[in-house]
Amino acid sequence: MLEKIKATSSFIKEKSNFNPDIGIILGTGLGGLVKEIEIVKSIPYKDIPNFPVTTVQGHTGRMIFGKLGNKKILAMQGRFHFYEGYSMQEVTFSVRVMKLLGINHLIVSNASGGLNPDYRVGDIVVLKDHINMFPEHPLRGANMAELGPRFPDMSRVYDERLRNKARVVASEHNINLKEGVYVGVSGPTFETPAEYIMFRNFGADLVGMSTVPEVIVARQMDMKVFGISIVTDSGVPGQIVEVSHEEVQQVAIKAEPKMTLVLKELIKSM
Repeated sequence: MLEKIKATSSFIKEKSNFNPDIGIILGTGLGGLVKEIEIVKSIPYKDIPNFPVTTVQGHTGRMIFGKLGNKKILAMQGRFHFYEGYSMQEVTFSVRVMKLLGINHLIVSNASGGLNPDYRVGDIVVLKDHINMFPEHPLRGANMAELGPRFPDMSRVYDERLRNKARVVASEHNINLKEGVYVGVSGPTFETPAEYIMFRNFGADLVGMSTVPEVIVARQMDMKVFGISIVTDSGVPGQIVEVSHEEVQQVAIKAEPKMTLVLKELIKSM
């Protein structure tokens, strides 16, 4: 795997001729941030050696290089999910590549189900912690010391300094920014009412099918992580209704301008 990571990062360096400082992974329906980027180069995933391809509607599937808030960034317009049939090594492959490209700050975004009764559909939530409920761990298997320690610390997963900056940005722009704990599950089914209750009892405020594996790998490689989520449906008893992937996308697209504003101003301040 290490040879593949190195080969892929070398290919991207050669093709892009760009040295990004910040990596961004854009989730379901959240590709609008790309409109704010001064794009220098873009590469479809299918053209990148050893790279998976995204199979989910709402994930464009390209790597974008450019400037945002006077910072050099690499944005992934679409991510890879365990439920697509990929191994955890494939799900997190892009994060490994980012690190080898010299990126030390990772921003992850997603669409999620709200478990906290204080949340409303369309709310923006900064992640302060997570619960890993995936059936396979992204660090399972032989450890490569070059990529990080065997037993990485997870006591401060989401960077407090970046979270504080995001709160300042939100306050300045009159955005009601929430903060919460995200539980990552394999999917692809949406949760049952009993599962929503269980996850809430575990201490989770949000539930989704991504992000956690990427963040674990990023922290193993000592990247600073900022996570942000849009609540696209409710898992609160009494508020649960039938939901489809298309509806999740529609809510994410509608709420996304607020998230984009927070991220743009946050990146400016980094």
